[in-house]
Amino acid sequence: MNDYQKVKTSKLVFKGEKRKKPKEKKKKHKKRKKDEEQIRKEKEFAEDMNAHGGWWKTSQIEEFKGTIAIEMGKHTYISAMDNGFFTVGAPRDEGDGPDLPEQLTCVVISDSKVAFKTGFGKYLSIDRNNKVVGISDAISSKEQWEPVFEEGKLALMASNGCFINCNDEGDIVATSRSAGSEELVQVRSISERKSNEDDDGIPVEEKTAKTSKDCELNYVRKFQSWQDHKLRITKEDTSNLDSAKEGGKLHEELLNRRAKMKSDRYCM
Repeated sequence: MNDYQKVKTSKLVFKGEKRKKPKEKKKKHKKRKKDEEQIRKEKEFAEDMNAHGGWWKTSQIEEFKGTIAIEMGKHTYISAMDNGFFTVGAPRDEGDGPDLPEQLTCVVISDSKVAFKTGFGKYLSIDRNNKVVGISDAISSKEQWEPVFEEGKLALMASNGCFINCNDEGDIVATSRSAGSEELVQVRSISERKSNEDDDGIPVEEKTAKTSKDCELNYVRKFQSWQDHKLRITKEDTSNLDSAKEGGKLHEELLNRRAKMKSDRYCM
């Protein structure tokens, strides 16, 4: 073999012509795999929604707005009774949604608390026996509920710090300090679903903030309530906000800082 044959040949590139880059097969494979996974999830979501009469499963507190139903078990929903108490309604057929007594209106109070209102115009709370009742005309601390998400599962905590479940008598009560299988629920919505495209789950108050101070200011504007409409922000150092964010407790720390100013309409 002569020296000319040992030289590796390649396609001629003329002047002004750009050399084509080799195809990135691995990246395309990963993208295709990601697209397939997304299609699978959307298909499962659509099938689940159709099985519940168009009522879709929420996955974050921001999706609770409007008309919702609390599913406890499979195709069974928490239902309001005429006496103000709640029970679990009869199982619904595949493809059917909740009945009218099982439909509630949800009000998002803060980034961690919500309130539920029945078709009778009464808000849900708990009585002295820890039974869930719908007899309140307004929202106080007793009418505030905390949705607790963990690994895709959901439980609802009442104002007494206990999770709701259904007791042996068929009453909806809040008596469990921990969330087991009996306390797991699904909050389903019939409202128009916001597209998840380009949605990273980060609240707009945090997404538009350049610093921790800006973030706090955004949340103060959202939740603060003063008659003179003047913002009041704590003068404490914001360095603890950065550490709270890293530890996943940013919202809790922001709420504590707003509570110290006694200016938040939802800080009790």
